[in-house]
Amino acid sequence: MIDNKDIVQLRKEYMDVPIPPELDFVVRKAFKENRVSNIKKNDKLKKVGILAASIASIVILLTIGVNTNPVFAEALSKVPVVNNIIKVLTFREYIVNEDTYKANIKIPEIQGLENNELQISLNQKYLEENKKLYEEFIKDAEIVKALGGGHLGVDTGYQIKTDNDTILSIGRYYVNTAASSSTTIKYDTIDKKKQILITLPSLFRDDSYTEIISENIKEQMMKQMENDDSKYYWLKDETFDNFNRIKPDQSFYITDTGKLIISFDKYEAAPGYMGTPEFEIPTAVIADILAGSEYIK
Repeated sequence: MIDNKDIVQLRKEYMDVPIPPELDFVVRKAFKENRVSNIKKNDKLKKVGILAASIASIVILLTIGVNTNPVFAEALSKVPVVNNIIKVLTFREYIVNEDTYKANIKIPEIQGLENNELQISLNQKYLEENKKLYEEFIKDAEIVKALGGGHLGVDTGYQIKTDNDTILSIGRYYVNTAASSSTTIKYDTIDKKKQILITLPSLFRDDSYTEIISENIKEQMMKQMENDDSKYYWLKDETFDNFNRIKPDQSFYITDTGKLIISFDKYEAAPGYMGTPEFEIPTAVIADILAGSEYIK
C-alpha cells in the first residue's frame, strides 16, 4: 500500500524529470491547436478531448516513470490493478570490443514480483553468473594475448519464452567462442500467481519422470534421424558418450499452451551443428505421473 509520503516523493521525482525540448514543443503545439479548435466545439466534445488528453498524459507518465525511475516502477508495481499489466525486464551490460576479443554480456533483472525474496535471489543469481563470465573472459583474453594472440568471444543474453497470466519462463543463453563454440541455455519458470519458482521435479509425483521422458525423447530422436539425413543424435555412437537419460534438473520451460519443453545444451546430446535441441513432450506420455494439471495441459 502506498502511503501519502510515497506519493509526495513520487510526484516530486516525476516533476524533477526534465522535459526534452522536442516533447515540450509537441505539448505546447497540442495545447495551442486544442485551444483554437475548442472554440468551435460544444461542451460535450470538449469533455471528450480532455478525457483523451488525460489518458495520453497517463500513458506518457507511466512510460517515462517506469523506464527512468526505479523507485516509481517499484511503488507502482505494488498497486494491485497496475501490477497485473506491468512486467518490467531490464538488463545491465558488459561490453568488450577489441579486434579479436569481443564480449557482449547482458544481465536480466526481474522487477515487480511480490515475492521479494525470490526476486532478489534470481537477480543475484543472474548478476553473479554474468559477473563471473565477464571476469573469466578478461583473464582468458590476457592469457591468449600473452601467448601471441588469437580469437576469443562470449555472448550472453536472455529471451522470454512464455509470459501469460500464470507462467513467466525466462531463458538465459551463453555462447562461448574460441577454437570452437559452445552454447548453454538455462531456464527459470515462475508461477506468477503463487510467486514461486517451478522446478522440473515439482511437476511430477515421483522421480520416474526422468526415465519416461528420456524414452520419449529417444523415440523422437530416432524418428527425426529416419526422416531427415541431416539430423543426428548420440544414441548409438562408439566415439561419444551416448544420450541415456535426462538429468533430474534438466533444463526446461513451459509454453504458452501448457506444453513441457525439454532443452539440451550444445554437444550435450548431439554434435555441435545440431545446436541446442529441444523436444516437446506429449502430455499424454506424462499425464499419469504429473503432480497436477495446473501447468502442463
